[in-house]
Amino acid sequence: MELRGAAVAVTGATGFLGRYLVDVLLDRGARVIGVVRNPDRVPELAARGVELRRADLAERDALARGFAGADAVVSNAALFSLGNRRWQDHEDANVRGTENVFGALAAAGVKRVVHVSSVAVYRRHRPLIDEDAPQLDQSTRRTATNVYSVSKALSEQLAWRRAGADGLVLTTVRPCAIYGAFDPNFTRVFRRLIGLPLTVMPAYFRLALVYAGDVADAVARALECPVAAGRAYNVTGDDRTVWEFADAWRAAGGTAARVMLPIPVPAVRIYDNRRARDDLGWRNRPFVEALRETFAREAEGAAAR
Repeated sequence: MELRGAAVAVTGATGFLGRYLVDVLLDRGARVIGVVRNPDRVPELAARGVELRRADLAERDALARGFAGADAVVSNAALFSLGNRRWQDHEDANVRGTENVFGALAAAGVKRVVHVSSVAVYRRHRPLIDEDAPQLDQSTRRTATNVYSVSKALSEQLAWRRAGADGLVLTTVRPCAIYGAFDPNFTRVFRRLIGLPLTVMPAYFRLALVYAGDVADAVARALECPVAAGRAYNVTGDDRTVWEFADAWRAAGGTAARVMLPIPVPAVRIYDNRRARDDLGWRNRPFVEALRETFAREAEGAAAR
């Protein structure tokens, strides 16, 4: 679809990834509708022309009103919290929330949707995992460490079922660990770790980190490219180590430890992202470039406050 002039509704538009999604869609000329629980959270969105409509993931009727008149919806809102390991909270937000979103899509008559999933859906994580690898499912035993993963797997599977039943044109994108400005999870933890005068850093941990701006670009490309209809995409970083990320952090101007001690962590979390590259023409930005943009966005946000 042509994004210039199109109305695109985004759930979770005031959140970490949501703000990047809004930026990319506005840059492509779309009319953005933010369907959010708290429209007052980021008032600058309204100042930039984003129409904010109030709806919670638990409120199917409110979601349908939020989607009214949209040409497409980005189903982005979800629960991810490093400190919350309650299955009930994840089921409510990620599984039942997705059910409500897709019920609202049908009620609002919207046919095009991109659902933001996660590589956490996969049953195993030995490289290279492509989009057809086995996923967690309803039979997976819930533990304190996998509630997010199971909830995202069930929510994506539900999305595909509802799309088939309701005749929706669905694309799913599966990011890995995301970094960027105002990230309350990975980036915040990394900043604390590397900001110590003396710190330790994994030396051989290959982790497919992806910049939030690149995830948002993949979502926009999925909406624009007809080939993306009915497809899933790993939207993941390239084969790089956390140590390389730390070096890039310092090179981009981030506050860094005077001394970093390497600790051997020979773990690998790398995914096959060739489908996104081939179908969508998608690419990852180098760490240094993305981190410079991250720091600049944070500085602008601090100045605006």
